[in-house]
Amino acid sequence: MKRIYRSVVFYCADILSLNIGLFLAYYIRFDFNLGSIAQDFVPYMGWIALVATLVKIAIFSFFRLYHSLWRYAGIYEVIQVVIASALANGLLSLVLVVQYFLLGWVFAPRSLFALTFMIDVFAVGGVRLLYRVYRSHVLGSHVDYDKIKRVLIIGAGDAGIIIAREMKRNPELHQKPVAFIDNDSLKIGNKINGIPIVGDDSMISRTVQKEKINEIIIALPKAKPAMLNRIYSECAKTGCRIRILPSMSQIIDETVVMQKVKDVDIEDLLGREMVKLDTEEIESYLKDHVVLVTGAGGSIGSELCRQIAVYKPARLVMLDNYENNLHDVILELKALYPHQSFEPYIANIREEKRIQSIFDEVKPHIVFHAAAHKHVPLMEWHPEEALKNNVIGTWNVAQAAHKSGVKRFVLISSDKAVNPTNVMGATKRIAEMIIQSLDAISTTEFVAVRFGNVLGSNGSVIPLFKRQIEAGGPVTVTHPDMTRFFMAIPEAAQLVIQAGAFAKGGEIFILDMGQPVKILDLAENMIRLSGYEPYEDIDIKFIGLRPGEKLFEELLLNEEGIMRTKNEKIFVVEPLIDDYNYIRGKIEDLINILEKGTNDREIKEFIKTMVPTYSAKSEI
Repeated sequence: MKRIYRSVVFYCADILSLNIGLFLAYYIRFDFNLGSIAQDFVPYMGWIALVATLVKIAIFSFFRLYHSLWRYAGIYEVIQVVIASALANGLLSLVLVVQYFLLGWVFAPRSLFALTFMIDVFAVGGVRLLYRVYRSHVLGSHVDYDKIKRVLIIGAGDAGIIIAREMKRNPELHQKPVAFIDNDSLKIGNKINGIPIVGDDSMISRTVQKEKINEIIIALPKAKPAMLNRIYSECAKTGCRIRILPSMSQIIDETVVMQKVKDVDIEDLLGREMVKLDTEEIESYLKDHVVLVTGAGGSIGSELCRQIAVYKPARLVMLDNYENNLHDVILELKALYPHQSFEPYIANIREEKRIQSIFDEVKPHIVFHAAAHKHVPLMEWHPEEALKNNVIGTWNVAQAAHKSGVKRFVLISSDKAVNPTNVMGATKRIAEMIIQSLDAISTTEFVAVRFGNVLGSNGSVIPLFKRQIEAGGPVTVTHPDMTRFFMAIPEAAQLVIQAGAFAKGGEIFILDMGQPVKILDLAENMIRLSGYEPYEDIDIKFIGLRPGEKLFEELLLNEEGIMRTKNEKIFVVEPLIDDYNYIRGKIEDLINILEKGTNDREIKEFIKTMVPTYSAKSEI
């Protein structure tokens, strides 16, 4: 009903303005002297007005000028008015000219509709401009100004302009764009939609104080993480609420852009670009195949299951030793994909016969081996458990895959496998050696995928920092210079699956982890994101490196050569180990050592024989 009422108002307003415009055109044509209008034209003025009005209203309706949301009118709507007016007046002028040359009739001056075109554009466009002003200023005047937040927008590009425009169009948002900040010197000092661009990011604090800013929106969807971190740090000093527009690719419709603006989280500051996957290639090796995932209840394993389910495997076999996590993931996937087949298995990868029996039963085509002990300090205290799970467990699963004729086996490895200084990393390196040696004698394509830390995984630093902040601190950091590579869990899982599609056998795939992140910076930003100030509200305490920890992680051994793949975020190194008999002999020795019982020193000496680059000494 509201829309019909608004359309009727526009019809009436246009009819009135078109007739006034026609009268003005006569007035201008005859030098502002109505008495000089030729007497031949006077009898036809009423008919001309009627025909012109009907023709113009019909053409305006054809161009849907009465269906546009003029409250959101922009350049597109203005162009529509110009085109519709030009067509209507051009058609009427053509009729005058044709009838004059064919019939010799003269009803009106031939220049009449050239004049009415210009008047119509201003009149018809003016009516809609007045409506927009009425909606934004008159109706907007009823807004409670005590609730309006004064907003500073960082970034005077397309994203920032769209956000400012939408705030102005929607008084109910209770937000007023007061100023822009932009590092482009050519923009500084100018205005966009009446909003000044006051300076670069060094002016953030000063602008907040001067303009009494309540909220800051970072509208830099293409900014690099280092720039976002710097700008966020400046914004955090002001005490204002800080929000961010994550990516310009998420803006589908200008009228809903504000729905995309969200509070800043740590993933925004770490800044990972969207993964580009070759879905056809992935689908070709997963769809209608039996896929088995070990460690399916863990952070990476469960996300692998979520991603694999998208490609409609014939069956997804989910193996884990911990029933609670596996049960939760199964329920989640069954709700999302009710027509898919999910088969849970509770089993320990250390048990060779149990694992072989599962492989004999389910006959998988593809295996993703994510089951592992991963916590560095715990594995330093219990190295025999790391060897049982990460080495013997991997040997059992890989042997079962080899004997069962699995097509492809993908091991989830770690950057800690490179020049390891801890037991966990060394066991992951041995796991890589196992699958490379097996690839040399098997029809199964064995590969490994190596990457760093994943954001928010079980036991990782981010959940730890959150708990410490919630408890009031202190936040514990091992060393002020420690850095780590970080990646989101979904991104890691997607790239692992993509790397599996590239596999030919024996390769170690390395994921592009971006730039390493300083853990101290991570802690400070997380404190600020929680609304506190580091060292004032929440203290940061340095506790020293834990057993086996490095200051810096690596992704490549010195002897490994790296090559690109079709995906810009995945690299590959060729096999270094192909002596299966040597590896098998070493695994047998390890089994004997573990069965008879031994001390940590002897275990670490054994590790050193298999991984010469392993050093139990800290870098500091």
